[in-house]
Amino acid sequence: MAFGLTTRKLLIALATLLPVGSATGAERGDPYFGEALFHAYQSRFFEALERLDTEIGQHYGIDEPELDSLHPFIDHAEFSVGDFELNYRMHNRAGRAIRAILEGKVEEPVRNEAAFRLAKIHFQKDQPEQALIALDRITGRIPEKIRGDVDFLRANIYLATNRSSDAVDVLRDLQDYEELKGFSRYNFGIALLRDGRSEEAARELDRAGQVLSDDPVTLAIRDKSNLVLGTLQSEASDFGSAQLSLDRVRLDGPFSNQALLRAGWAEASAENFERALVPWSILAEREPTDTAVYEAMLALPYAYSQLNVHGRAAVLYERAAETFGGEIDKVKASIESIQTGRFLEALAREEIRQDRDWVVRLRSLPEAPETFYLLSLMASHDFQTSLQNYLDLGDLRSKIVSWQRSLDSFEDIIRLRQAYYEPLLPEIDRQFRKLDAQVRLRQEQRKYIDQRLQQMLVVPNPNALATSEERQIEAQLARLEAKLGESNDPESQPILKRIARLRGALSWEIETQYHQRLTDAHEHLRELNREMERLTAQYDAFVRARQAATHSYVGYEISINRLRVRAAEALERMERLIAQQGHALETVAINELNGRRAHLEAYQNQARFAFADSYDRAAKAQVR
Repeated sequence: MAFGLTTRKLLIALATLLPVGSATGAERGDPYFGEALFHAYQSRFFEALERLDTEIGQHYGIDEPELDSLHPFIDHAEFSVGDFELNYRMHNRAGRAIRAILEGKVEEPVRNEAAFRLAKIHFQKDQPEQALIALDRITGRIPEKIRGDVDFLRANIYLATNRSSDAVDVLRDLQDYEELKGFSRYNFGIALLRDGRSEEAARELDRAGQVLSDDPVTLAIRDKSNLVLGTLQSEASDFGSAQLSLDRVRLDGPFSNQALLRAGWAEASAENFERALVPWSILAEREPTDTAVYEAMLALPYAYSQLNVHGRAAVLYERAAETFGGEIDKVKASIESIQTGRFLEALAREEIRQDRDWVVRLRSLPEAPETFYLLSLMASHDFQTSLQNYLDLGDLRSKIVSWQRSLDSFEDIIRLRQAYYEPLLPEIDRQFRKLDAQVRLRQEQRKYIDQRLQQMLVVPNPNALATSEERQIEAQLARLEAKLGESNDPESQPILKRIARLRGALSWEIETQYHQRLTDAHEHLRELNREMERLTAQYDAFVRARQAATHSYVGYEISINRLRVRAAEALERMERLIAQQGHALETVAINELNGRRAHLEAYQNQARFAFADSYDRAAKAQVR
């Protein structure tokens, strides 16, 4: 990720599914989709699902989704939901989401990647037949980033369904795939071995055991290849080759204990007991948390006894018996610690979970000794899945408690809004009623003017467009005419004629300007309409603001109470599930420790009998 980018640009780049450094021109992206990806890239998949589920739900709930900023990326968002659910181990929901993509109209690469994800879900759920059906739906163009993974998954499915020959054919073409370096060759060797082609399998395992890499995971698979190859060669009595293969296993790798043990037995099988002492001596001094160490503590004195050094053998057998006894006491204490709940407390420690090597760090917790003996169990996939479910349940419980506190905050906000708005609303409503009456009056007046103008288009009426000044003149002329008409004064006649001429001039003015005045009246009406539209918009905005003010604190009681009930029910269910999951983890751990104790007791008995036998032999040798 490009740390020089601002958070906003990073979100935009993620939202548009562009490389992070290519955020230029990506402002059309959906920031909420980007926020979900931002959480997902930090492995916070619940937060990513929470954000993206909400965004997709809102997208489908609006009237015109094609105008939404998420619309261009909705297929990728749907796919991402399934991907987040898959990473959060919500396999059922992820499967439904991905199947919906497969059945929808999406781009070919997206559909093929969805089919690959669905196949992985089925394979992880131990449904290889369904996984193969999902892979068979992949056709056409496959994204480059998953091309090798698709074939590798197919080969693993073939191995899981005992189709070793088909797996060989697929894996043969993956040997040069850099992303699967070491893994493809190891699986190739295993497939050949299962197909009965032992010599070819040995050659491929030998190549896998010499892969050059600095990657810890690749180095681990290289060690495993050498261990398997050495075991096969030892079983075939090819002890020299077995020793060479086992010597390639790193002494600090995860398979070093098994390699040292098998190297010793390879030498012992060839009756080279002196050479067997070297790997067994190294192994016997290691921490006694692995059965290979226990076996070495018994094998080492056995080698001395075969060399007739019975005194040394007796001392080592006695030391082994004491060590086994001490380990048995520690295992008993670990079982008691688990039963008091300390094991789950240690696993849930936040500083441990933040470390990618947290399983290893558990070895150093003095208050949780059981973690020291359960390292191999805790590193297993099933235990990891169960443990992650337990931790996720704890996180969800914390979120529900936080949501419950949020409901209290919402109620405080609603209370404050009500206290603010209620004293103001009566005066606002009084002014609103006054404004409402004025608006309605103006609307009626505009409607009347519009009707009159429409009538004039059919029946001309020039007098209706007279100006106020012209109407005043007409009224004055009418009053003068009425006053002079009642008079018998001969001098009034000339005045009446002048009034008639003035009225004629006035009528002429009105008649000749009628069309222009009608045009001006329509133009003024359009201006009035624009003003009325602005007035109506302001009126509607006020109505919405008034409604919003009320809606901001009215009607939430039922919803909040319903959410409180749902949160309480969810919290109760979460507590029950946490207890059940925690009890299951503790039961598995206790069973594992009980099994270890049984092995230790058996080893202790063997060491005691062997000690007695070696002691007798050493005593007899001294008598002679």
